[in-house]
Amino acid sequence: MSSSGHGHTPAAWTGVIISFIGFCVSGAFIVLGNVPGFWAGIVLIGLGAVAGGLMRAAGLGQEPKRSAKPRPQTQAQPQEG
Repeated sequence: MSSSGHGHTPAAWTGVIISFIGFCVSGAFIVLGNVPGFWAGIVLIGLGAVAGGLMRAAGLGQEPKRSAKPRPQTQAQPQEG
């Protein structure tokens, strides 16, 4: 699975790191009972997704894989004989 290159791009790393920080922030503030801090962490999680998507659109992400390549159309050649 590691040979597929899944997630080994700057866009993926940036999005995951920002979202992880948001998860930690919201987790800490929910334990402290601070509702605005919790929602600030949730906003950071969303910003991580947006940042990763924008970086992928800018060309820093993995290229989408196509399931099958279209074959060129060939015509049957008449046989001699």
